[in-house]
Amino acid sequence: MLQVKYFSFSPIQENTYVLYNEKGDACIIDPGCYTASEQIKLDGFLEENGLKPVLLLNTHCHLDHVFGLDWAAAKYKLIPHMHQREQQMLKMAPASGQMWGLPFHGYEGPLEFLKEDDTVVLGDDELTLLFTPGHSPGHLCFYCKKQAFVVGGDVLFQGSIGRTDLPFGNYDQLISSIRTQLFTLPDETIVYPGHGPKTTIGFEKRNNPFFQ
Repeated sequence: MLQVKYFSFSPIQENTYVLYNEKGDACIIDPGCYTASEQIKLDGFLEENGLKPVLLLNTHCHLDHVFGLDWAAAKYKLIPHMHQREQQMLKMAPASGQMWGLPFHGYEGPLEFLKEDDTVVLGDDELTLLFTPGHSPGHLCFYCKKQAFVVGGDVLFQGSIGRTDLPFGNYDQLISSIRTQLFTLPDETIVYPGHGPKTTIGFEKRNNPFFQ
């Protein structure tokens, strides 16, 4: 059974997630730690709980979701996993950081690409990949059917949706991704978004203003 821990990192308040099991294996999703103190906070949680990171995943590669990618990959000797279409976003991220006054060292090492029909395994637990482009071209969500939750990145928020005015954003595509990939999940499914508080699929279907 997976436990879910999140941290709100950087001036952009991005949610970094740690999923971990009873054996102490951990998966880091969207490492957004921007400062040394945030790196210490994430590493301290792992150490205090006896957790060993074995997977490094990205829903997408906008700057706030990769601030800590280079550090995490080096620290835990992991290769980042993402959709191939996010490679271009990863390369653009440091320039975006300069533009927004948030300079950082981008990740330039090897990558493992996830396909749209892949399954990610952490011990006895599985995460199904949901391909949800629109906010970014290769956005993925990680769905745990057994425990009814999805780590959703910047697709669906409590009462809102991801922005589409960034490079390669597409509003119609995002709306379609939500309708076909997320709103088809059971209503009780918990959504852990890339920013802000968690929500549920059912709540957003009933209340999200973009779908009323």
